[in-house]
This record gives sequence, C-alpha cells and structure tokens, in this order.
Amino acid sequence: METVNESAQDRQRSLDLFGSGRDSEWRNRLIWGDKKYVLPALAAELAGQADLVYIDPPFATGQDFSLTVQVDDTDFVKEPSMIELKAYRDTWGKGLDSYLQWFYDMATTLSELLAPTGSIYVHLDPGVSHFVKAVLDEILGVDNFRNEIIWKRSSAHSDTKQGSRHFGRVSDSILFYTKSEDRTWNQLYGEYDEHYVERDYSRIEPETGRRYRISDMSGPGGASKGNPAYEVMGVTRHWRFSKERMEQLLAEGRVVQTKPGAVPQYKRYLDEMPGVPIQNIWDDIPVINNRSQEKIGYPTQKPEALLQRIIEASSNEGDLVIDCVAGSGTTAVAAERLGRRWIVADLGRFAIHTSRKRLLAVPGVRPFVLQNAGRPRTAHSSWICTAHGL
Repeated sequence: METVNESAQDRQRSLDLFGSGRDSEWRNRLIWGDKKYVLPALAAELAGQADLVYIDPPFATGQDFSLTVQVDDTDFVKEPSMIELKAYRDTWGKGLDSYLQWFYDMATTLSELLAPTGSIYVHLDPGVSHFVKAVLDEILGVDNFRNEIIWKRSSAHSDTKQGSRHFGRVSDSILFYTKSEDRTWNQLYGEYDEHYVERDYSRIEPETGRRYRISDMSGPGGASKGNPAYEVMGVTRHWRFSKERMEQLLAEGRVVQTKPGAVPQYKRYLDEMPGVPIQNIWDDIPVINNRSQEKIGYPTQKPEALLQRIIEASSNEGDLVIDCVAGSGTTAVAAERLGRRWIVADLGRFAIHTSRKRLLAVPGVRPFVLQNAGRPRTAHSSWICTAHGL
C-alpha cells in the first residue's frame, strides 16, 4: 500500500536490487488485516525465522468495542467497523470456547514462525491466563514454559471499594515460553534498593566519592581446594587469588586493611556491580496514565518500557520481532528504537493509523512498508485515517 519514510536514494537502490534479480533490502512491515490472513502468509514466507513474538490479545468478553478518541481537545467515540465487529463475534461469539479456539489457531501459527532459539510472550488478564497456559503447554510443550511474569500495572484500583469483597486487581500476567532450551537470553538488571546500598555499600572513598564494600579474600577450603598460600600486608594464609593477581590488586588499591594485623580484604565498588537481576515480579514499570508523556489516547496502550524489557531480554540487535495484535504500535516503536527488525499487524484501521504516526515520530526511523492482507487494494487516500475522518 505504501513505503513510508523512504528517500529517493533508498527507493532507487531497492529498484536496482530488484532489477538485478537480487533480494531487496529488508523493510520492516506494518500490516493492516485479519490474523487469519496475515499469519499464514507470514508462516509461508518466514517459518522458523522469528526471534521474538509478543502478543497482547483482547481480554474482555463484553460487546462494547468502541473507543474514545481525542481530536482538537474534543472527545468523540470511534465505533468499530463491520469487519472488526465480525472478528470480535468470531472470537467471543461462543464465550470462552470460541476464544480459546481462536487463540489456539493463532498460537499454533506463531509457533511455526518461531526460530529454534525464539521466545514468545503472551500478555493476559489473570482471569484467562490459566486457560491460555494450558493451550500454550500443548503447543510449545510444558518443558518450554519459562515464567509467569506479574506486571503490577497500578498501585490501587477503585474495584476495592466497600462491598467489593475481593482484593484489588492491579496486575496482568505475561506468559513466557521458548521454542526450545537453546534460547536467546540476555540477563537484565535493575537498580539496587536504597536500603541495600546504605547498608552494604556504606563506605565512601574520599578521593572519588565512590561507594564500596569490603569482602573476604580467603580461599575457601584452604590447601585442599588448591588455594595458594603467601603473605599479604603481614598476614599469611590461603587466598582465593594467585600471587600475581594479588599483586595487581594491591597496585590498583583494591586491597584494604581495616587495622594493622587485620586480614586484608577486597574493595568492591558499587558502580562496578551490574545491579539486581530482574525477577518475575515487575512493579517498576508504571501503566500509561494521564500524566504519561507517551500517552496517545489509545485505550490498551502499553508503556514502551515494558516492551523494551522484553525485547532486550529475548532478542539481539537485528533480530526479528513479531506482534500480530499491534494495537497502538508499542512493540514496533520499541523494536525500532532498539535496532530490531519488526513486523506488526492489526485488524483495526485506527490501530494502523496510530502505529504509523507513532513510528514516524521516532528519531531516525528506518523506512518501513504498509501492507494489507485479505483486503482489496485501495488508494492511498482511502485508508489514511485523518484526524476528522476516522
């Protein structure tokens, strides 16, 4: 339908490659169409090539699929199209059974797309997560389940008002599976707790202002473990470092003695530590709210930080990221910023318009193509959702 943000030079290079019979350069893809058309087409082309899949499928079984959009400081309701209404009826028409069948079909094709080292993250409401986990166990295998991630999306909720008779519902579940044991994984770290820093790194180096702690350098097990014995600062014992390495540490000022005759200890700086390994409870990424700078008014918009964490953990630069329920386009935006290749798709025209607009706001965004699937080709002017023509 359109190649977006492509310079004349880029276009000529692509034409030259095509004319010479060589493959054109990769273009990231924003696809407007139903998953039942999009996913089989992608599977036929890219089976076994997706390094990461993230999906945020619809949770609710209600029938109100309209959304409120703000234009020129005025709110109006954008009603779903007939195509969207039919898709929602197909998904929820028979309740949970039809939803799980819809999800099973989608997840089966997504599994075919995954590379042997690939991962999939499925973002869910806790009310359906246990049903979906059973489906994913069947498709990907119980042994390939890695985590249920709990994302704390708000600090309090109005559903805990008097008479509600349940605890506040403030979290979503994200099910993390891989295609195999040999998966792409980059350990991520968070910041240390202030109490931990004050307690364990209370010493401050006067010359540099760097925080540090001291730790034992004695060789555990002594001679029986092969630890060398020699004298350091007047103290002879078995050490965990070789004599050559100890001399290097002494020269660097990394060995300290708290008082004469005390056992020398190793100086470990706080700023050299990677941080706290990220666990499966994510309470440090706030939900999009009215104060969020990235808020665009899309009702199911997820914060970029959430997708950034997932993409950084389970893919590397240049890897392919896929999201077939793109919504406001957060997956594409995060993948673009992190230098990944991406393909995102959605049935809704407003979702495609929103994603396109957000991508064009990313500094240095690479050219990408807008495609359709299962729809008649239309003129450029007929699909663009202008502010007053949604």
